[in-house]
Amino acid sequence: MGKSNIIAETGAGQHGVAAATVAAKFGLSCTVFMGKEDVERQSLNVFRMKLLGAEVIPVTSGNGTLKDATNEAIRYWVQHCSDHFYMIGSVVGPHPYPQIVSEFQRMIGDEAKEQLLEKEGRLPS
Repeated sequence: MGKSNIIAETGAGQHGVAAATVAAKFGLSCTVFMGKEDVERQSLNVFRMKLLGAEVIPVTSGNGTLKDATNEAIRYWVQHCSDHFYMIGSVVGPHPYPQIVSEFQRMIGDEAKEQLLEKEGRLPS
């Protein structure tokens, strides 16, 4: 796609770690937006992102939630869209992003369900 930078938002940090991992693997820079309180609560995932070379931006606007981190990430992306790719991890944003995220999250759920049935013979109740 010709982009040299990845932008991501994260709440608990898993998507941020995933984005940072992809960026490190392919030699891209990575900027992760995360609510200030989430940064403090999820310090281990913040450590992992930084270890992988990502810049973690603590978001203090609004309530400092995932929603606010997403808003800041979109604002940043709009200003840097020529060389940044926004790796959205939440079911938000302009079409087709919500559909893409929803589809991939569904696939993960389908695989987990299949593996549970295979290993346990039933789904959790």
